[in-house]
Amino acid sequence: MRYQPCYHPSMNKNERIGRRGVAAVTMLVAVVFLSFMAGTSRADNNVVVLEIKGGIGVATEEYIISGIEHAEEIAAELIIIDMDTPGGLMGPMRTIVQAILNSSVPVATYVTPAGARADSAGTYILLASHIAVMTPTSHLGAATPVSLSGDDATPDPPTQPVPDDADKDADEDAPAEPDRPGTAMERKVINDAVSYIRSLAERHGRNADWAERAVRDAATLTATEALEENVIDYIAESRAELLRVVDGHEVKIDSETVTVATSDAVVEEFEPNWRIKILQVIANPEIVLLLGLIGIYGLMYEGWNPGAIVPGVVGIICLLLAAYALQVLPVNYAGLALIIVGLALMTAEAFAPSFGALGLGGIAAFVFGAIMMFDSDVPGFGISISFVVGLAILAALFIVWLMTFILKLRRRGAVTGRGSIIGGIGTAMQDFTGDGKVWLEGESWAARSKVPIEKDQQVVVLEMDGLTLEVEPVSATDAGDAQLQT
Repeated sequence: MRYQPCYHPSMNKNERIGRRGVAAVTMLVAVVFLSFMAGTSRADNNVVVLEIKGGIGVATEEYIISGIEHAEEIAAELIIIDMDTPGGLMGPMRTIVQAILNSSVPVATYVTPAGARADSAGTYILLASHIAVMTPTSHLGAATPVSLSGDDATPDPPTQPVPDDADKDADEDAPAEPDRPGTAMERKVINDAVSYIRSLAERHGRNADWAERAVRDAATLTATEALEENVIDYIAESRAELLRVVDGHEVKIDSETVTVATSDAVVEEFEPNWRIKILQVIANPEIVLLLGLIGIYGLMYEGWNPGAIVPGVVGIICLLLAAYALQVLPVNYAGLALIIVGLALMTAEAFAPSFGALGLGGIAAFVFGAIMMFDSDVPGFGISISFVVGLAILAALFIVWLMTFILKLRRRGAVTGRGSIIGGIGTAMQDFTGDGKVWLEGESWAARSKVPIEKDQQVVVLEMDGLTLEVEPVSATDAGDAQLQT
């Protein structure tokens, strides 16, 4: 039986079409709404995985913040931060901690893989997380602040002078003064770090006393010890085990208790965008040095060969990238000044060739400046001395080769025009006395000679009269000079 829609007999054709259109639109809206609700329910069980590897810097900060924002947009159930870091800069670390504390999605920081560490700044991030998890054989701690000059900011222990016997009685009645070791700035840095890390530990009910020792004494713990000391919440050998053990764990978000549900969770690996990837690459002291040298050599080549264009463009781009990277790296300004002097000397070599003196001096200043500028114990932002020395040797060899090549070009003489023709060696194309033809530099030339010339005999150009060459038979001396010029 064929289905027939029911309409009131009084309805005309247009009214029936309108009713059909309204029904179709209503069904479409219902389908879209149900799809949206289904997508939302799926997102609610998503787990977003972020990663912190190596030193914590500006690139890490931007990546973690963007990952947390993405998890909040899709209403994810949990954020997992896989971490293996020696530490990093305090500024980016504090920004990451603030993003974790203000996140509407629970954050679980997982020190992984086996043998990983959460040292220095990583300890702060681990303690700030709603859930702290470590894999076996990993460790954390050593959270003492380090100055950009590479000096440990921990104050030296106090040295109390032993009073003489004559002064003992007088000292007994004097009130004891509290020990205040170190400079005022050192005490300020340490006390600030202690209060900060204690507040993070207390927020999630973790061992604040050990956290203080991690700052004052650079104390460290293995995963097992951290679990026993109530510094972390769980130990998990894999991500799958982590999802299993945190299922049902309660955390506080905005003073409200939230239960984490990770059973049958969909894991999403959050990848950094192209901008963050570029920043991660160039925010490396060794890459900065390479960019600086490439930039200077590009400008030097452009100075020696005006109009080459490509070396100059590449040089400017590399120098700008290096300058941008220096803004996000801990630098010593004395070393930076030496690097600038070195770059200036190498640039001067391009416009006032000194047979390598300026260039080699610039390289020396560049290398010493690099060692000074990045001679820092800030974890993840040091530089290998062997890399700097190797780079200096390569740069010196390049300068030596370049100077040798320039000297060879000077001895060569003119290569075009009248200067390259006079003194050149050609070959007679016929027997002639007076006017004839010679072959020189791939061309046939009209020639004139006062002495007889035989075919295939070598001739030397004495003078050039318009397009006619004055020649004579070449002697052994002329042949030797011509060979030296070429």
